[in-house]
Amino acid sequence: MGMILTTLILGGIAISYASVPLYQRFCQVTGYGGTTRRVEESNMSSPDRWKKRPERPLTVKFYSNTNSNIPWVFYPLQNEVKLVPGESTLAFYRAENPSPDDIVGIASYNVVPAKAGIYFQKIQCFCFEEQLLPAKKGVDMPVYFVIDPDFVDDPNMHDVESISLFYTFFRAKDFDDLNAQAYDESQQQKEQQTPHQLAQLQAVVEKKEETQT
Repeated sequence: MGMILTTLILGGIAISYASVPLYQRFCQVTGYGGTTRRVEESNMSSPDRWKKRPERPLTVKFYSNTNSNIPWVFYPLQNEVKLVPGESTLAFYRAENPSPDDIVGIASYNVVPAKAGIYFQKIQCFCFEEQLLPAKKGVDMPVYFVIDPDFVDDPNMHDVESISLFYTFFRAKDFDDLNAQAYDESQQQKEQQTPHQLAQLQAVVEKKEETQT
């Protein structure tokens, strides 16, 4: 499976152009490109799987940004938190709409360093969900997450002492337009792929999802 994953990433088969939903699933289950993963709250009940690992304290830093087309004020309510892998942590961002218009926004996210994305598991967050913010109003938005305890045992993570979480808000329409543009560009390269390559990607996604349940 590791060889297939490496081939998919390094072999230049343009997996992101195969199917937007499939590629999003691929990123979320593998952490590829700094995309965080999602863990269900029901899966947090296993004491052995989610045991705290105090031998590897970490700092998680929070950053924010807004697209130029959305006149919101958006910022984290804490600059950083100290934690250990396996420790569930709650953080907050705040969005304010000083404009005279109601605006629907949507947030994307990423993790730096990108290689740590596979271990940054969100339990609840506001990303990729439309947020209606009335004129002259503000709202606090929670991010509930945990660093997978397996982070400690991965030799590739031994140099990671801090992880940065970035959120960017867009107008919902602009966000949809960006996705549509990316998809249109993808169609131009789709013929470069074969059914076998797409089947490999599907197999990787399904295998990763099985191991997370």
